[in-house]
Amino acid sequence: MKNFNKILVNTQLFKCFTCEELDEIFDEHYYTVKDYEKNTIIYLQNEKCESLDIILKGVITIQKIDQDGKILTISDFMSGDVLGENLLFSASSNYPMTITAKTDCTLLHMKSSLVLSLCQKNECFLKSFLMSLSSKTLILSNKIKSLTMKTIRQYIVDFLLIEYYSQGSNKIKLKMSKKDLAEKLGIQRSSLSRELNKMRSDGLVEFDANYIFIKDVDFMKTLHTN
Repeated sequence: MKNFNKILVNTQLFKCFTCEELDEIFDEHYYTVKDYEKNTIIYLQNEKCESLDIILKGVITIQKIDQDGKILTISDFMSGDVLGENLLFSASSNYPMTITAKTDCTLLHMKSSLVLSLCQKNECFLKSFLMSLSSKTLILSNKIKSLTMKTIRQYIVDFLLIEYYSQGSNKIKLKMSKKDLAEKLGIQRSSLSRELNKMRSDGLVEFDANYIFIKDVDFMKTLHTN
């Protein structure tokens, strides 16, 4: 039995198969398994999608890089998640975003011929494939829509309120650098610093290198809903 089969049978895509059936399906000519070190670029923006990928181990991140070099983090995916199902059989099959290994990770790359064969021969796989495709399209489109419609202050407010509920305190301990926070929010570091200073002047927050203190949580919540 191939060592990745136990992972696959617990995924939505291969839930209808047994490990023994997967042994028969996965001929070595139709797939590869590759390891990627943390921060390795797996696919560059505009690179052609030529396989359906399943994350066997680790976390990958999807990022959009604009003409000014601004990095917008769209979403993270982890073990069991699928990549490329919305591109593999598309007329325009180039990745619109860059995919990077957020941690050390292992990916199973399935050739399109194997995916097509499974769709034709197994109705359960076909339904799971279409469900995954639809869900991925919805996740990415909603994420992009929510990011593009917000102001920089709204990005910061959303982050602070999430951390407020997570940490149970209005004194938010920063778990990353300002540079990493700006990248996570999809804004320039200079824009983040400028807006934080404006929020301090407006009496909303105080901050230093390690903490951001929310001065009025109730008022901050009204900014979140507006």
